[in-house]
This record gives sequence, structure tokens and C-alpha cells, in this order.
Amino acid sequence: MADRALRLHGEGDGYLSEYGYEKIVDDLRVHPILEGINEIMRVIVARGLTEALG
Repeated sequence: MADRALRLHGEGDGYLSEYGYEKIVDDLRVHPILEGINEIMRVIVARGLTEALG
């Protein structure tokens, strides 16, 4: 819904605090990036453990 609201008001106005959903939109855009970084770190740690133990 926040993404639809952003499209409705336009990219520029959608980030203004007047509308009240700018934080939600920011979180929606940041979380996939953070999840990707976490997944990459898991792979790096797993490789390191595999090399150390094997």
C-alpha cells in the first residue's frame, strides 16, 4: 500500500513527511538490501567454516 501511495503522490511528494508514509517507504526500500547483505555474510561465514573444518 505504501508503494501505491508513493506512486499516487509521485516520487518527490511521496518522500515528504506531510503524508506520513515516507518512513514506511524508506523501510520497504532498505529491508531487501539489508536482507541481501545478511545472506551474503552467511555465505561468507559458511565458506570460512567449511575451509577451516575441511
